[in-house]
This record gives sequence, C-alpha cells and structure tokens, in this order.
Amino acid sequence: MRSRLAPWLTLGVPTVFLIALFVLPLLSMLVLSVWRTENYHIVQDWNLRNYWVLATDGAYATFLLRSIAMATAVSVICTAIAWPVAYGITLYGGRYKLLLTLGFAVPFLTGEVLRVIALQGLLGPVGLVNGVLMSLGAAPLRAIMYTNVASAIGLVYLYLPIVVTVIYLSLLNFDQRLLDAAKIFGASPARAFFEIAWPLNLFGTLIGFALCFIPCLSATLAPRFLGGPNGTLYGMAMAQQFGESGTWALGAAMGVVLFVLSIAAVFVAFRTVDLRRTGFTGFGRS
Repeated sequence: MRSRLAPWLTLGVPTVFLIALFVLPLLSMLVLSVWRTENYHIVQDWNLRNYWVLATDGAYATFLLRSIAMATAVSVICTAIAWPVAYGITLYGGRYKLLLTLGFAVPFLTGEVLRVIALQGLLGPVGLVNGVLMSLGAAPLRAIMYTNVASAIGLVYLYLPIVVTVIYLSLLNFDQRLLDAAKIFGASPARAFFEIAWPLNLFGTLIGFALCFIPCLSATLAPRFLGGPNGTLYGMAMAQQFGESGTWALGAAMGVVLFVLSIAAVFVAFRTVDLRRTGFTGFGRS
C-alpha cells in the first residue's frame, strides 16, 4: 500500500501546489486581462481592448523597451561580477566555501525596501558617498542619484547574490581536474577557462542570468526609490494600474505581456545555446 501511495504523494503534493499557487493565478490574470474596469469596478466585458491599448500607446512600448534594456544590462553586469566571485570561492574557498557563499545571503535578512532605502542613504545628495567626498574637499556627485544609473546599481545590488549562488552551485559539480589536464597539455589559464570551464558551466550561467533578467523586467521598488522622473519602467507602470489608476484589467494585460515575453526570452536563450556542449542531458535538439 505504501509503495502505491509514495509516487502519488511525491508527485501529487508538488503538482497541487503548482496548480493552486501558479497555474490558477496565471489563468485568473489572463481572464481579467480580457475584461475591463470602470470606476474601480470589474466589468465582465470580453474584449481585447486592453491589449490594443498596450499595442498602440507609445508610452507602454517605451516603458517595455526601457525595462528590457535595463534588465539585459543588469543581468550582464551581475553575470560578469558573479563569475569571478563564484570561481574564486570554488578554487580558493577551501573549507570556508559554504560560509563565503552564505555571506552573500546576508542582505536577504532584511527586507527589499530597507535595502533600497539603504542605497538611498549611500548614494543620495547628502548620503555617505557625498559626505566623504565633501569632507575631503571634493565636489559632491549629483549625476548618480535619481537616474537610470542609480536604478541599475540598485538592481545589481538586489540580484547579484542570486546569480553568484547559482553559478557557484554549478561550479560545485565541475571537475577542476579538467583544467589541470588542459594546462598540462599546454593550454593557457585563459584558454582553459574559456574552452572548458565556461562551456561546461554555461547551463548554470543561463539559469543565473534568467533569475536576474526576469525579476528585473518587473522591478518596481528600485526604480521608484532610486530612478528619476524619466526612468519609469514597465513594472512601475504595471503597479500603478493596480494602485492609484484602478485599471486592474489593463494591469493584468500588462502582466500577461510580461509573462509571455519572459518565457519567450528564456526559450530563445536556451534554444540558441547548444546545451549538449555544457554536459546538460535534460533534453536534446530535434
């Protein structure tokens, strides 16, 4: 009896969890997106007007393109920083590998709002950085805070620990003896890295990139607290529909567009890269 119930419990519980907390909310958002809101009330009027507004209103296209550019830049920066950090921990961390990796989780002990406000105090006009500069007799920096650069710094600060952790976990399964063998046969450290370490850990790198790219597309807090008036991103505009605007149906349509775009970006990335070179055997190309 136990042997029969074990598969159902093992697969059934996660399936119910995913359906209840992932599939059903997505379906409800999809249904709401083809209704309309009027005077803060939902009207069950089936139409595609919300998607037509998103397609024809240039402001929403600008917000979306700006968010894609921001998410791409932040993800590239996080990946470029995370790789040497994770690689260094793997090679030289010794018995402190786990401790060093957990150190990157320290910021998560506080809320995201507090972390963003802390950056305000660091980069603001009267923040710590400018305070130090003025005490040294230098002019304060006024070109960082309340700009897209500040938003990017905030997003890198928020999501860098995730990328470092993912790449580090990928490197844990990497056999470092392959690099030693390449060096014995005359490969330089750089060539051994780019021809062995990088491709064999590319799958983990893609996962880290995606886990940074997708939430950056819908980022709200960092752009709102750190970005300027001309730095409105798609996530901020979407949050406004569920807040002061009260146009929930339009916000749901924006969420559907964002979800489809995220899935498409991940699909293109994973189909473009030859995952068989990375040692990944989860699925193959047809």
